[in-house]
Amino acid sequence: MGLANWLTVLRILLIPVFVSLLVYRKPGPALVVFVAAALTDLLDGYVARRHGLSSRLGAFLDPMADKLLLVSSFVTLTWLKALPFWIAAVVISRDLILMVGALVIHMAGGRIYPRPTRAGKIATFFQILTVLTGLATRFVQVGPALIAVMWLAAAFTIISGLQYIVQGMRFLNTAHAAEREADEASFLR
Repeated sequence: MGLANWLTVLRILLIPVFVSLLVYRKPGPALVVFVAAALTDLLDGYVARRHGLSSRLGAFLDPMADKLLLVSSFVTLTWLKALPFWIAAVVISRDLILMVGALVIHMAGGRIYPRPTRAGKIATFFQILTVLTGLATRFVQVGPALIAVMWLAAAFTIISGLQYIVQGMRFLNTAHAAEREADEASFLR
């Protein structure tokens, strides 16, 4: 397991630390841990690309770590009333819909090779910025900035969700086409 994957594992291990700090009302240390976790996301991608260390494990773990970090952040900050429920609902709903779609494609015999879209990367950026802004509300007045960042996060989350659904439909159509070809080939024998 290379350095990039170790950084991803570190990000996953920082999640319970971050959530615990939030729950025990330690926003300063929680902010530091969240920033450290977000930096591991940047570093693992950089290390993987720079040193050609991309792996199947990393391709699975990295987006999973991102989802776990962001979902736990939104749930906890919503529970603490630092963020409104609606933004957590948008972020979590998109991820649940995509997971169900991936399961359907897998059950249909398809393979999924999702590529992050530009809107998906922008959505992740604004989701992270939403969490950071939500954490910052404990220290400074960010009212209008938080609202603007949340709306941008929601918009790009929805746009990227729609893009991933279109990608998923293509994967599903490919699976059905392969299934039809196999049926035709067995019929002709």
